[in-house]
Amino acid sequence: MKRGAFNWGVVLVALGAAMWGMDARWRPVLLPIMSSQAIVFAEHIVLALYSIPAVVLGWPVLQRLRLVQWGALLLIGWGASGLATVLFTEGFRVGDPTTVILLQKAQPIFAIVLARLALGERLTPIYWPFFGLAMVGAYLGAFSSLEPFWRLPQAAVAAALYALGAALLWGAGTVLGRFMLADVPFHTLTGLRFLVALPFLAALVLPQEGLNSTVAGFVQQPVSLVMVALVPGLLGLLLYYRGLLRTRASVATLAELAFPFTAIIVGWLYLGRLPTPTQFVGFALLWIALLALSRLDAAQQPTQPVAPASPVATPS
Repeated sequence: MKRGAFNWGVVLVALGAAMWGMDARWRPVLLPIMSSQAIVFAEHIVLALYSIPAVVLGWPVLQRLRLVQWGALLLIGWGASGLATVLFTEGFRVGDPTTVILLQKAQPIFAIVLARLALGERLTPIYWPFFGLAMVGAYLGAFSSLEPFWRLPQAAVAAALYALGAALLWGAGTVLGRFMLADVPFHTLTGLRFLVALPFLAALVLPQEGLNSTVAGFVQQPVSLVMVALVPGLLGLLLYYRGLLRTRASVATLAELAFPFTAIIVGWLYLGRLPTPTQFVGFALLWIALLALSRLDAAQQPTQPVAPASPVATPS
C-alpha cells in the first residue's frame, strides 16, 4: 500500500459499527416482553434467512477449513454473536444504557492484546497517542464527564459487569474475524457467525422458557425484531467484515468506537436526550483519532491486506 494512501477499510469498519448504535432504537422496546436470551435468539432466527443461503454458497470454501479455523468459528458464533449480545442486552435491562455503551470502549484493550498474541501485529509508538485520544473521546461521549468510573452509582455495577463481558467477547471476535477472513469471504463469514450462534442460543432459551417469550416478541413487536436483526445485525456486520479485509484488528477495534455515538444520536432523536457540549467534544476527538489512524494504517501497515477468499461463494 502506498504511503499517503487513504485506507477506506477503516471507514467501512466505522460505518458498520455505527449501524450497531441503531440497536438503541429497537432493543429497549423488546425488553418488557422478552428475556434477553429470547431477544437474541429471535434475532438469529430472522438472520437465518440470510445465513443459510450464504453458508450454502460458501460450502466449497468451508470444506477446506482446518480444525483451528472451525474452533475460531465456534468462538465467534457462540461468544461474539451469541453470548456477548445476551450480556449486552441484559446490561440494558438492569442498568443505565449509557454505562453499558461506555464500557464497550474496553473492547480495544482486549482486542489489541489478543491481536498481538494471535496475529503478531506490531504496534508502532505513534499508535499510542491516538489510542489515548480515542479513549478520551469515547469516555467523554458516553459519560459527558471525566468522573472516575469507580464513583459511578452502585446501580451501574451490575450493568458494568455485563458490559465488560460483552466487550471482552466482541474484542476476541474482532481478532478471530480478521484471522478467518484470510480463507472465508466476508459475506460467508457473516452468515456463519449468525448460523453457528443459533443452536447455542436455542440451548439457552428453550429449556428455560420454551418458545413463549420468542413468539410473544414476534406477535407484539415484529417490526422491532426484524429491524434490530437486519440493521445493527446484518448490515452492520457486512460493512464491518468488508472493511476488516483491509484493516488491522488493532486499528479496526478503534474504528468500532463509532458505535456509541450513533447510540447518542438515536437517543436524541427518539428519546429526547440532546447530547451535551462535552459529548460533542468527545465525538470530535474520536473522529480525529480515527482519521489519523486510517492514514497511519495505510502508510505503516507491515503486511499486505488480508487477501479476499476464493470468490466461489460470492453471490451474483
